[in-house]
Amino acid sequence: MIYKLLLSLAAFAHRHHASWSPLTSSWVAALPSSLYGWNAILLPGFKMFSSLWETAKASPFKRTHEVHCDAPKKELVPSRTISAASTEQHSCEYGSGKYYLLCGFGGLLSCGITHTAVVPLDLVKCRIQVNPEKYKGVFNGFKVSVREEGFRALGKGWAPTCIGYSMQGICKFGFYEVFKILYGNLIGEENSFLYRTSLYLAASASAEFFADIALSPMEAVKVRVQTQPGFVSTLRAAAPLIYRQEGLWGFYKGVVPLWCRQIPYTMMKFACFERTVEAIYQYVVPKPRDECSKSEQLVVTFAAGYIAGIFCAIVSHPADTIVSKLNQDKGSTAIQVAKKLGMAGLWKGLFPRIIMIGTLTALQWFIYDAVKVTLGLPRPPPPGMPESLRKKLEEKQQ
Repeated sequence: MIYKLLLSLAAFAHRHHASWSPLTSSWVAALPSSLYGWNAILLPGFKMFSSLWETAKASPFKRTHEVHCDAPKKELVPSRTISAASTEQHSCEYGSGKYYLLCGFGGLLSCGITHTAVVPLDLVKCRIQVNPEKYKGVFNGFKVSVREEGFRALGKGWAPTCIGYSMQGICKFGFYEVFKILYGNLIGEENSFLYRTSLYLAASASAEFFADIALSPMEAVKVRVQTQPGFVSTLRAAAPLIYRQEGLWGFYKGVVPLWCRQIPYTMMKFACFERTVEAIYQYVVPKPRDECSKSEQLVVTFAAGYIAGIFCAIVSHPADTIVSKLNQDKGSTAIQVAKKLGMAGLWKGLFPRIIMIGTLTALQWFIYDAVKVTLGLPRPPPPGMPESLRKKLEEKQQ
């Protein structure tokens, strides 16, 4: 059933990618305020992202630089020389509007599915962060939660998690591809290779800035549903309640600490993943990438994703703790929360977060890459040294 649904969504993405933005805005605007209370919150965001999307489509940044690799070459995508495991036809041009849209669709699936799947662990992690005296560890947290509220309580917050992280995934992966090509064109082919780690860091940070604006309202709802005693337990009831009590700011007061948590996390996630994939093919896999099957390439993707996820969890954990506590305590600021928790308190819940984020990141990259394979998107190999740079180095050595 789910598999058929995903196939239908993928087919819809191919047929209607150009009309998604206005359709989505119309749909959000049509939501009755009495039912959800979300049209006033989501519509400005959709309009903003629609504007950014149209700008990306119309910009000259779709033009990409040529990448040269030692492996056998074939011009599978116009203006870009890449190697591939096979000579299959791609569904779109690398860097085209359709390519960005389908990458965003892959991000929607990868982030939405994975974050929703680990809601029980995320609930326990958040409760450890905001009330460590009561929830003394992962297993104790599960035990106390089930004893007091039953097994159904472990699913609290699944709806805002699914919606919020799906929206975040669209922006995170879609804009990453946009900014990676944009910044690569700005600095040129040779510098894109020499400073590729910095390129990955800059592109991912830029993408996450917008992704967190999309995530913030649902993250605020999720944390309160999961951690605030006596608070309502559903998105339908929670969103209007927050809006009545605190206005629009109630959904965005955590966006700054969210940036502090997610931007370092995403920078590590993308840069570490890209360089780990490169290292695995160079030092571990006994044959070139273009000789590996699609399934073998996906195994490499999963392994690199898990390694990246461990570092992501460590880098972003203190800010994650502040976000959880901030959304629980009304009227407090990030600095006040940090002082109250202290250094030890900021690291509470790190172990379950490493387990959650490591698995999460690996699955996200796996799903995202699998979507690219399924939809026939171009998948350039790890970057090789440009021929012009190689000649310059050879001339210096002579």
